[in-house]
Amino acid sequence: MKTVSILGATGSIGTSTLDLVEREPDRFRVRALTANCDVAKLAAAARRTHAELAVVADERCLPALREALADTDIEVAGGRAAVIEAAARPVDWTMAAIVGCAGLEPVMAAVAQGTTVVLANKEPLVSAGEVILAYAAAHGATLLPCDSEHNAIFQCLAGQDMADVRRIILTASGGPFRAATLDAMRAVTPAQAVAHPNWSMGAKISVDSATMMNKGLELIEAARLFPIDPDRIEIVVHPQSVIHSLVEYRDGSTLAQLGPSDMRVPIAHCLAWPKRMATPMAPLDLVAIGRLEFEAPDPVRFPALALARAALDAGGARPAILNAANEVAVAAFLAGRIGFLEIAAIVSDTLDRYDPPAPATLDAVLAIDAEARRQATAGLKDAAA
Repeated sequence: MKTVSILGATGSIGTSTLDLVEREPDRFRVRALTANCDVAKLAAAARRTHAELAVVADERCLPALREALADTDIEVAGGRAAVIEAAARPVDWTMAAIVGCAGLEPVMAAVAQGTTVVLANKEPLVSAGEVILAYAAAHGATLLPCDSEHNAIFQCLAGQDMADVRRIILTASGGPFRAATLDAMRAVTPAQAVAHPNWSMGAKISVDSATMMNKGLELIEAARLFPIDPDRIEIVVHPQSVIHSLVEYRDGSTLAQLGPSDMRVPIAHCLAWPKRMATPMAPLDLVAIGRLEFEAPDPVRFPALALARAALDAGGARPAILNAANEVAVAAFLAGRIGFLEIAAIVSDTLDRYDPPAPATLDAVLAIDAEARRQATAGLKDAAA
């Protein structure tokens, strides 16, 4: 019996994790579930899994959660501190799926337990990669990558010597605007941006995929996770999203991980690691797929890639600023305050505005994140003036 906690249980990753856990109730026991404020979905999941604890990050939602679970023995709590405390509850396995930098402190709390933490939210490693990796090493925690691309790389590297690796190749779907012109992209609406052609994801990550900032963040994350020169990490557009990433070795061999566009596959790999478990996914039908295509990403229509590469190369606080500014800009776009192409422009402007020293602690990362958000917000106001 493996005890698990799911941080961000009502999002797409959390829901997929619950689906797998609930299929094998004799194998997994749920300790804690957290959500932002989706009380109905959180309470239902807590009931189904007989969770010990259910937490809402938005404390205003706590009364509703308490009422929804009043006839159960499930413990309830609310607020940011309660989410961190839930993450610190001892378990064998934690799914870290809280969107954005809000997941950073809960990840650190989970890592402190010295067990297995599955990273489905890339922002903590982007913003505080060196801090988290050092903290994990100090506490003996195992970090498993759950992003489909990084999980694919992890699988392709299994049992191999990193000295034999020539290149890591991240695949990108290209998003909904892969073939769109710049003029068409200027008129993109939030509804169009969140309509991903292959994956079912939340609004924020869907917009990141549309701008390809998601791939830029994954580039930084890959450099944190895998000890290789960042110049040897490349990005290729693969519209079918069947090959999730590749690793090329110095003997000319290239290993690829293939699978359906469903996050239950990498989640299952992490749940059962170092073994395997059954999933409800149909076998991959290569004949039905017919063809696999590849192309280079367009740096003109997708400037987020260059911004992320430059932030990675500069290091220090730059990745944290990039991430924070992107979160602000995406939120503004989803709210209808800026256009689609202005997302990358706001990020670039924030990087020009703010250049603090490299953070050495979690508190320093959080301070940089907060100030970068203020600078990005100022940039939004200047742009609107």
